[in-house]
Amino acid sequence: MNNISEKEFLERMEANRGILIKVSRLYMDSREDQEDLIQEIVLRLWTNYQQFEGKSSFSTWMYRVAVNTAITFLRKEKRQPILVTETENLQELKADDHASEQAQQMKIFYKAVQYLNSIEKALIFYFMEGLSHREIGAQLGITENNARVKLSRTKEKLQQLIKQLGYES
Repeated sequence: MNNISEKEFLERMEANRGILIKVSRLYMDSREDQEDLIQEIVLRLWTNYQQFEGKSSFSTWMYRVAVNTAITFLRKEKRQPILVTETENLQELKADDHASEQAQQMKIFYKAVQYLNSIEKALIFYFMEGLSHREIGAQLGITENNARVKLSRTKEKLQQLIKQLGYES
């Protein structure tokens, strides 16, 4: 690639870096694994950048590449989420008394997300990004109605997981 393309790519990456952070937190539990996944996504984005035709926005293309890379990364590494043991409870998740309530809620949320399968994580990610059911379906290659049903079931499952982790709203 020439320097202009590289500069453009880096600018677009910087403008959309939140996508990398969200996908890595949804798919990986530890900071080290999150960083590994981010590197894998960036590499995939860079190697496929010449094929980006601009038919969709860069962020839409980035979503698709990031989620697909995360799913492939999980399968390739055969990683499983670390399950909460009997001794690990909400107190351990809330160990930092100085953390804000919102930060504690996010920590519990991301812990619960680790129990979802790859497709459920993608559904939650796209929902968090504000995509419509139609857009979610298009990203995942399923119908709008199927996206609606799967998302509803996934949100219910996530609520149950959060409840099991001991969070009481």
